[in-house]
Amino acid sequence: MDILIYPSYFPTISNYVAMAQADSITFEIEDNFQKQTNRNRTYIYSPNGIQLLNIPIKHTKERHQKTKEVRLETAFDWQKQHFKSLEAAYRTSPFFEYFENELTPIFNKKHIFLMDLNFETMEIISKCLRMKFDFNRTTEYFHEVSNYTDLRPLVNGKKEIMLFENYTQVFGEKHGFINNLSILDLLFNEGKFALDYLKNQKL
Repeated sequence: MDILIYPSYFPTISNYVAMAQADSITFEIEDNFQKQTNRNRTYIYSPNGIQLLNIPIKHTKERHQKTKEVRLETAFDWQKQHFKSLEAAYRTSPFFEYFENELTPIFNKKHIFLMDLNFETMEIISKCLRMKFDFNRTTEYFHEVSNYTDLRPLVNGKKEIMLFENYTQVFGEKHGFINNLSILDLLFNEGKFALDYLKNQKL
């Protein structure tokens, strides 16, 4: 399976199920930025249930801005806020401390462009999963593609309807199992077993 997919911020489990099972990965980088998608957001399991982590971006007067040209808003420390949220959500999970040092640099580095940040989060996660992360990038945009399995709609986040096998979540007894969160949820709860989980799910 040769997939076409968007780079996103700590992508959903469905993205990683696709990448773990793909023969080749191509990232769409020639699209126009769209609000309300996982290009600049991710969902985690907090003590109060599902929680959105949103990255603020600099808005321009241009009607159509390429995603690869979108700059991050640095007026307030969203990175500190995101890391505090992750600590509150996953400090007691089995593998948070195991991966903490791998992930901390992403919250200290000052990126300029959203796409650079997204690629770095995926590179770090793939390393934590011990998953090979070889990929290509598009050079122009096509609405329809015939030579790939088009998984670009996965970036639409909550509109996804894929259901995956339950695994133990920190606050599962309180709120029940929450499906298809950020890959971070699987990583912190399943650790070294996460990659096997991804390979065994059905797309």
